[in-house]
Amino acid sequence: MTRGFSLEKDLRLLINNPKYSDIEILCDNEKKFYGSRAILAARSEVFDRLLYNGMKESYENKISFPTINSCGMEIILEYIYTGSIKNESLTKDNIIEAFYAADYFQLPDLQDFIVKNFKNTLKKNNNGNYSPELLSKFAGKMPLTEDNILLNLLIEEIATILLNDIEIGRLSITALQYFLFCTYEKEIPFATPEYEVFRYSAILAAKQISDDTYKALMKQLPTLEQIDNLIQVENKLIVNHQKVAEELEPLIEYIDFRRIKRGQIDFIEPLKVIPAEIIQHNSELIDSDLNNIRGIPIYRFKESELFWDRLGSGSKAIIENNGKVVYAPNDLNSWRIVRAKMLLENNGIYEWDIIIEKTCFWSWVGVCASKNFDYENPAGRQSSGWVLGTNGYCRNYDYETYYCPSFHEDGARITVHLDMNKRTCSFTVNGTKYPKVSAWNNLPSKLYPIVSIKYPGQYRIQPHQKK
Repeated sequence: MTRGFSLEKDLRLLINNPKYSDIEILCDNEKKFYGSRAILAARSEVFDRLLYNGMKESYENKISFPTINSCGMEIILEYIYTGSIKNESLTKDNIIEAFYAADYFQLPDLQDFIVKNFKNTLKKNNNGNYSPELLSKFAGKMPLTEDNILLNLLIEEIATILLNDIEIGRLSITALQYFLFCTYEKEIPFATPEYEVFRYSAILAAKQISDDTYKALMKQLPTLEQIDNLIQVENKLIVNHQKVAEELEPLIEYIDFRRIKRGQIDFIEPLKVIPAEIIQHNSELIDSDLNNIRGIPIYRFKESELFWDRLGSGSKAIIENNGKVVYAPNDLNSWRIVRAKMLLENNGIYEWDIIIEKTCFWSWVGVCASKNFDYENPAGRQSSGWVLGTNGYCRNYDYETYYCPSFHEDGARITVHLDMNKRTCSFTVNGTKYPKVSAWNNLPSKLYPIVSIKYPGQYRIQPHQKK
């Protein structure tokens, strides 16, 4: 390669190159890197103080960082030498180490880059959500402070996931404790009912003791869905209930028992894994008007709650599969509106998925007001309809704007995120989340999910699962 044409490419040749090195850098796992004193000192005040302080490091050809992992040091050297980081250099395996190293060497621009990279990863979300693992790594590596941007992003992201969808072991006890602390009595979107918060905490505590204790507690603490289905559980003490209580103690302070209903407490109390005085103290507040979800509730619908409404549909549309699927017959050549049955009117954030099993020209997904809506005409041309089309445009009456790339393929998945607190709406299309539609900032207080359909369109409605 000819040198002199690209400063970045030329400097990249110096990274960890013993030929141009005058110092060896040792990390916590004894992995050795090579560096140039002058470049390191010029780019980081921490390196400058260490390498030119007149102390022994100024004269020796080695310097050790017992708290810096080699994965983090690789990112530091790439940034110091080139002033940038390739997106592919950051992975779920090194992002926490890199962020810690950037903090250690006082490189705020690198920290900002790491945060931006993580935000972009969350938007795409193509490889699954690994925020729980990252929070656990963070809790074991860095101080947990409320002013840390990356830490706050992790907390906010995990809050939107049902804890039941996070396998035991992905969140450490320390990470869970800080997560519950940060979300306790805070107005941030939150997905998990408080009973399930307790259940997850207790099961995680039991897992720390033994697999047998974990399995025993799993049998004694049913999920809310099992409770709703009137499952019968034999209330009895588990063998290691005192040890579970000890493991659970740091988490109890950040569980709001006022939000747990009396019928749910009846499954908790016999286990004797929480102090009796906590139940007694909260007994007068149990079954209060408090929502069963802390913060701003995110409502995740059950399968039994989502289906198309035959009475709220335009002519000729056919609803099948127990109300889950609607399709257009071959003589339906103009758009008709099909409405889902659930009315969205309480504060909180509602999310559901629409699968376009067969697309038409074009398909539209969104919401409509409960009044003054015509199911025989396109939703986007009405003042009480707000929809996103497969052409990538959002429409409402006389307003149309580009929102995202088009998605005409069969099998496209659209998630609707309806924030009834702020009266706004946003969409996720095939795993990529897009921001709220800027012009839709004062939606009505009562709305229904809808789709526009004509031949050969076929749409399925289902709960949104975020993992």
